[in-house]
Amino acid sequence: MTTTTTKLYSLSLSDVKTYLFALVFIAGNILFPQLAHLIPQGGLIFLPIYFFTLIGAYKYGIFVGLLTAILSPLTNNLLFGMPPTAALPAIFVKSVVLAIAAAVIAERTGKVSFWGILLAVLAYQVVGTGVEWIMTQSFVVAVQDFRIGFPGILIQLVGGYFVLKALART
Repeated sequence: MTTTTTKLYSLSLSDVKTYLFALVFIAGNILFPQLAHLIPQGGLIFLPIYFFTLIGAYKYGIFVGLLTAILSPLTNNLLFGMPPTAALPAIFVKSVVLAIAAAVIAERTGKVSFWGILLAVLAYQVVGTGVEWIMTQSFVVAVQDFRIGFPGILIQLVGGYFVLKALART
């Protein structure tokens, strides 16, 4: 895969665009999980709650990423009961780590790269797995994203790369 130089932003909390973009990505993180849940175990397989957090943080910076990371699972839980309340702490950890990793990698490299997105996804999965293992005391539960959610990890990696590449000129 090639590297694409692009316009990447680091929007501030005082910028209205931060909240507008966060709302768009939160909406995506509400819609995508609803579609995934039409398939049995779709949430566990496709890990849809993370996709737009990755896109928002990589393209628009840490604050868009963190708002999306925190408000997406919370909103989905309050509106639809998914993810279940018991799963929220682990999902918050993974989402926040993803937002931070994606924003830092994008800021440091200044470009969309397959390897940068891979690094962001691996960062949140590895850290999240460790934290989830500590929280649940179950290795099996902690590694379920790798066991069951591998298609979702691939969607984040490949889909994220192509979506960010398509947004490269905006």
